[in-house]
Amino acid sequence: MIVEAQLNRVELTGTLIERQSVRYTPAGVPVTECVIHHVSEQTEAAVPRRVECDIQAVGLGDAANWLQAAAPGAEIRVKGFLAAKSQKSRQLRLHVTNIEFVEGNENGQILQEEG
Repeated sequence: MIVEAQLNRVELTGTLIERQSVRYTPAGVPVTECVIHHVSEQTEAAVPRRVECDIQAVGLGDAANWLQAAAPGAEIRVKGFLAAKSQKSRQLRLHVTNIEFVEGNENGQILQEEG
């Protein structure tokens, strides 16, 4: 019997409005926590709806290092997944697995802009 994988994917654009200093897990993995401010217009029940929210996010490993390289105010596109903040807190937090700097730099590689 084949079991389908459960989906948990998020892609979001926004402005990095807050970034904590890097810290390290006991295993030495870098961790950076941040807040991303998102604004967009979505369609809900055939009616346009303005969406504006602040998203708690965290990056580990390479994602933590790239978040550290981004200055508050930077426009970014992130991909990742949602998980509870901790075993004691069921509050959701976005775990960033990929970062694209809107000015054309993704995880250290220059992107070709479509034109």
